[in-house]
Amino acid sequence: MIAFDNTYARLPSRFYAPILPTKVREPRIIRLNAGLAKTLGIDVADLTAEVLSGNATPDGAEPIALAYAGHQFGSFAGRLGDGRAILLGEVVGTDGKRRDIQLKGAGRTPFSRGGDGRAAIGPVVREYILSEAMFALGVPTTRALAAVTTGEPVVREETQPGAVLTRVAASHIRVGTFELYASGDDREALSVLALYALRRHYPQAGGTNAGLMLLTNVIEAQARLVAQWLGVGFVHGVMNTDNTAISGETIDYGPCAFLDEYDPNKTFSAIDRHGRYGFSSQPRIAQWNMAKLAEALLPILDDDEPTAIRLATEQVNRFPALFEKAHARVLRAKLGLEREEEDDLALASDLFQGLAKHGVDHTLFFRKLSSGSIDAGFEDWAAAWRRRLAAEGSTPESRADAMCRVNPAFIPRNHRVEQVIQAAVRDDFVPLERLVRVLERPYDDQPELADLAEAPTVDKRVRRTFCGT
Repeated sequence: MIAFDNTYARLPSRFYAPILPTKVREPRIIRLNAGLAKTLGIDVADLTAEVLSGNATPDGAEPIALAYAGHQFGSFAGRLGDGRAILLGEVVGTDGKRRDIQLKGAGRTPFSRGGDGRAAIGPVVREYILSEAMFALGVPTTRALAAVTTGEPVVREETQPGAVLTRVAASHIRVGTFELYASGDDREALSVLALYALRRHYPQAGGTNAGLMLLTNVIEAQARLVAQWLGVGFVHGVMNTDNTAISGETIDYGPCAFLDEYDPNKTFSAIDRHGRYGFSSQPRIAQWNMAKLAEALLPILDDDEPTAIRLATEQVNRFPALFEKAHARVLRAKLGLEREEEDDLALASDLFQGLAKHGVDHTLFFRKLSSGSIDAGFEDWAAAWRRRLAAEGSTPESRADAMCRVNPAFIPRNHRVEQVIQAAVRDDFVPLERLVRVLERPYDDQPELADLAEAPTVDKRVRRTFCGT
C-alpha cells in the first residue's frame, strides 16, 4: 500500500480540478525505477501496470490536475494547467522528504484545451532518460519512477505508441501558478499558496512576510540551478514560467538537450525560432522569470504598492550576483581550482572562447582536462591554467580525482537518446536499458560502454528537438 499524504488536495478548490485518469487498453511496464521506489518507501509490488497507467487508483490517492498560467516565449498565455498530467498524491519518503507522484499522459483534464491528454513513447522515454541522468549528475530535478506503454496509438507529427510517465517532484508548483492568481487579482489565493510553498520547500526561512521570503529563496535556488545547468552543458529549451518550478528543480524535459560541440548560442528546440532560450541566455531568462514571479507576488509583499515594488526589485536585482557566484564555484571545480583568485573567471572565459572557435566537444574536453590532457590549439591557454594550478598546492592525483567528480564521462548524448527512442517505437527497449544504466554512474569511466561517451560525427548531430505535446 502506498502511504499517501495529500496536502495540496486540501488547499482551496480553485487550485486544482479533481479528475480520474482515463483508462488505457493494454498497459505494460517498460521501465521501473526500483531505487527511487525504495527512497519513496513504496513496495515495487504496489507499482503495477494498472496503477502506473492510471487504470487503477491506489487507496489513499486523490487524483487532481493542477491549475496554473504562464508566460510562454515572453507572452502571457493565460490559464494553462495540467492538460495531460494528473497528480495522484504525495508521499513522504524514507529520507523524510515530501514528493508528488504524478502520471504524465494520463488523459484529458479540464485544462487540456482541446488536446487528447496523452503522451507518445518518444517524449516519455526522453524525460525518463534526461531526468534520471540529471539526478545522477547531481543537478536538482524531477525524477522518473516508471514508464509504461498503453497499447494505444498517439498521433503527433507521426503516429507513435502511447505511453505514461510516472513523474516524481518536490512539488509541481510553478511560477505560473502564482501568475494565475495574480492575473485574477486573487490576493487570498496568493497568500495561501505562498505560505504553503514556503513551508513545503523552504521551512528554514525566517521572517513574517511569506511572499518576500518565498521570492528570496526561489531566486537563490534558480540561480544555483542554472549555474549547474551550464556546468554540464544543458539547454532546457522552453524556460517558460509554467516550466519554472518553485522548488528549484529542473522540470519539463521537452525539447531539451546537452551540448555536443560548445556553442554559447546553441538552441535545440524546434519552436524556439528566435533563440530566446539558447545555452548562454539561460541566466538572463531565469532572472526574467524571477521578475514575473515578483510581479505576481506584489499584492502580498506589502500593502503599499511603491514599497512592494521596491522589495520585489531589490530581490530580482540580486539574481546576477547570485548566479555569478554560483557559476564561479561550478567553473572553478571544473578547472580543478579550490581557491578563489581574481583572474579565474577570465581564465574560464578564454577557454570557452577557444572551445567555441574550434567547435570542441564540451563534455569530452573537460573530461580529458581532468587527467591533464590538452587538445591541440589550447597550448597557450593550458600554460596559463598550469601556472594557476601551481598556486593551489594540491597534488595532481587529488586534483584529477576531484575534477573527475564534476566533469562527467557520460551525458545523455542527443543522438543516443534519439536512437533509443527509435528503438522504443519498434518495441525494443534494450537500448533504453543500456543507456539508463550507464547514465546512473556518469562520473565513472565504464570502459565496456565507452561508445556511449563518444561525440557524434557531424552527420549524426541532433540539431532540433520537439516537445511532443
